[in-house]
Amino acid sequence: MNVAEPQSTASRWLYRGYVVAFFVFLAVPLVSAGMFAFNDSLFPALPWNGFTLDWFFGTTRPKIGMFHDRRIMQGLVNSVIVGVAVSALSVAVGTCNAFLFERRDFRFKAALYLLMILPLVIPGVILGISILILASVIANGVEAATGIGLDFLRPGLFLIVLGQFSFLATMATLIIAARLRKFDIALEEAALNLGASRLRVLLTVTLRFLAPAMIAAFIVSFLVSFENFNTTLMLVGSDAPLTITMYDRMVKVGATPVLNAVSVFLMLGSALLALVSILVQRPRTPS
Repeated sequence: MNVAEPQSTASRWLYRGYVVAFFVFLAVPLVSAGMFAFNDSLFPALPWNGFTLDWFFGTTRPKIGMFHDRRIMQGLVNSVIVGVAVSALSVAVGTCNAFLFERRDFRFKAALYLLMILPLVIPGVILGISILILASVIANGVEAATGIGLDFLRPGLFLIVLGQFSFLATMATLIIAARLRKFDIALEEAALNLGASRLRVLLTVTLRFLAPAMIAAFIVSFLVSFENFNTTLMLVGSDAPLTITMYDRMVKVGATPVLNAVSVFLMLGSALLALVSILVQRPRTPS
């Protein structure tokens, strides 16, 4: 079959119909969530009762908006704390890993690379349970032997950061390594020949070249951390991130317009961060 030959009219319309159906399938849930977030109704359902911003900024019951809901806002703060911590650690370790795999040759390099990739294919629930069991065994053993309680190894924000870091470091490594692979090492050699120290070359030449990928890796890690549910659910304590808070609200109360408002807020925030990630990676034209 020659893929370059002109397609029939039926084939073109079939292809266009498939594309339209695919994007409608993706867009309808998002549009629905956005619409009900502004509906002046106590339930996220039709009929349309008028436009309102109460589900975002309302202060009186039963219309307490998301920005005045203490549990929602605390969950948002917890998610930001976890996301920033995990992203910073992932970028730092991912940068080191990128140099290790792109600049060094050593025994069992392929095996080590495979181990690094492995967390991406392991289900998040399994990762969470494994980390929880390991942390509990260590904490219980230390407490039984010395009487010292290692509370940070109990379910909570620290374990959530550790659990998410176990696979986000791999993701950051792949993003940064792809950028490092394009780097012309002759630039480093030229800087060294001009008298610059290795540290100065690293800071002003290599890391400057890697900066767009590092920023992109930070943003991607933050977004994945923010929406992560499976691993987080296994490791959560009393300080629940936003995804767990929303799940708990859904189970106990059911769907509410406040959750729709949170969804709209997260969609806009994610879109903004994704746009920033795209912009920082755009090739810059020389001035």
